[in-house]
Amino acid sequence: MHVATTRRHYVGKDGTERNYETHLLRRSVREGTKVRNETLANLSHLPDELIDAIRAGLAGKTLVVAGEGFELTRALPHGHLAAVATMAKTLGLRDLLGPACKQRDIAYALILARVVHPRPKLATTKWWGDTTLVSDLGLEDVGTDEVYAAMDWLVERQGVIETTLAKRHLGKVANPSHLAYFDLSSSWVEGTKNELAARGYSRDKKRGVAQIEYGLLTDKDGRPVAIEVFSGNTGDPTAFISIVDAIRTRFGLDHLTMVGDRGMITSARIKALREAGDLGWLTCLRAPQIAALVKDDGPLQLCLFDEADLAELTHPDYPGERLIACRNPLLAEERRRKRNELLAATEAALAPIIQAVDEGRLVGADKIGIKVGKVINKYKMAKHFEVTVTDTTLAVTRKQSSIDQEAALDGIYVLRTTLIRDQLDASGVVSAYKDLSHVERDFRHIKIDDIDLRPIHHRLEARVRAHVFICMLAAYLVWHLREALAPLTFTDETPPVRDNPVAPATRSKTAAKKAARKRNAAGEQVRGFRELLDHLATLTRNTMKVTTATTNSFEMLATPTSIQRQVFELLGAQVPLRLS
Repeated sequence: MHVATTRRHYVGKDGTERNYETHLLRRSVREGTKVRNETLANLSHLPDELIDAIRAGLAGKTLVVAGEGFELTRALPHGHLAAVATMAKTLGLRDLLGPACKQRDIAYALILARVVHPRPKLATTKWWGDTTLVSDLGLEDVGTDEVYAAMDWLVERQGVIETTLAKRHLGKVANPSHLAYFDLSSSWVEGTKNELAARGYSRDKKRGVAQIEYGLLTDKDGRPVAIEVFSGNTGDPTAFISIVDAIRTRFGLDHLTMVGDRGMITSARIKALREAGDLGWLTCLRAPQIAALVKDDGPLQLCLFDEADLAELTHPDYPGERLIACRNPLLAEERRRKRNELLAATEAALAPIIQAVDEGRLVGADKIGIKVGKVINKYKMAKHFEVTVTDTTLAVTRKQSSIDQEAALDGIYVLRTTLIRDQLDASGVVSAYKDLSHVERDFRHIKIDDIDLRPIHHRLEARVRAHVFICMLAAYLVWHLREALAPLTFTDETPPVRDNPVAPATRSKTAAKKAARKRNAAGEQVRGFRELLDHLATLTRNTMKVTTATTNSFEMLATPTSIQRQVFELLGAQVPLRLS
């Protein structure tokens, strides 16, 4: 039996169109060599839904009552991991980690989890059981011992992985400017048994606690390439020596120009680079070096900036180097304002001591001196005060000549580099140095916004190094994800090219409008990167069970929202049912 449908179309004399549709239940009967259709019933009066059900039933399909027949047995967050895994596949991350094995799968899972849900390792192993990560990568019953073994396996391969990344992003083809960027940061340590922990200068402003330090090597755009962990009291120059050795020996790269701040690339380090002869540098002079260029009518005078904010000069103290002097009026005003505030704050801190001396409550030059010494340099302003102490008096006055001398250099900074003019003009040198902000952005993503590297909970040196390396690989993924998903986030997709490289960076009008309207040019809602991942997590993979006699089960994805669908379009892939 089958349902036959016929359609007829008529136009009446009055021009009115009429459509007739007839549904007949028929049976085919063979009589000899002929087939005859026998009409059993006219179904035209039935609802369309019932007619479709009859047609499907006659075709041999199993029908269930709406709301019955299926049971949703499990719904697991999937979309956020699917997006990250799609990008990881595009980058070849899994193959980059090493040959196929259980340790590689666990390490790969730790990297994906660090992007999506950054937590300590024990919390991660509990969390990923409630996602599609475990079943797709075969990580059922993986415990912390296996996780630590995978971390040990991964850190042994760090050199090979970083060498591949360095050649991929710092090689001659991918890096025509021959620039490499390096900076150092720190994170505090929990516990007392960490083998690398030491007290040093805390970039997290966590005073009095032990820490580790780590240096990040990137390309010009801030794409993470390598990371190295140091003891918590390691200075910038020592870290710089280590990464230079890695570039030469492990990565096999030469003729690069290392870009770093003035605390990183010191005169001693430049001397070492000069003797080696295969690496150049781009850094900034320290304040005493700038003052020396101004002293005794030196080559650096304010008249250089009468018509432009930058000027190129040379000096015999810097043979074979170019000096690019810049003056930023906005920075000059900010430094003047800040210095005045710090001077006033220092005077306010000294006022109670002066009052106590004047009232005779504090006497003795030694006692007065101890009190003054505790506060006068709290804001690094002691150099601008003249202090006169006796047993019964205390006089504190500003050194106006010192203040004026410092103010004359407000907003002025001088870059030094071995880059020749054929490689970069003066404006290009300034822009290249300012690209150090990309490394600072990476540290912000690694420590605060996305990866949550800190604090360090591990004890063994190898585990600390593995943890930091996992965070770097996660940051590598995040860098590419942020680039690809920029239309759906607040990221400025087309930052304006600055006519004056010394001027502060500005956002494009499109980005400003996107931030104000919370929608992009296409009218689609935009979110922060982390909020976008949270929204993707609502795209679940569902295990459905058929409650009929067959009792079969199958998996299906929830219907993606328009934003979720757009994410995978930007990634150039369909929403994968599985992560591998």
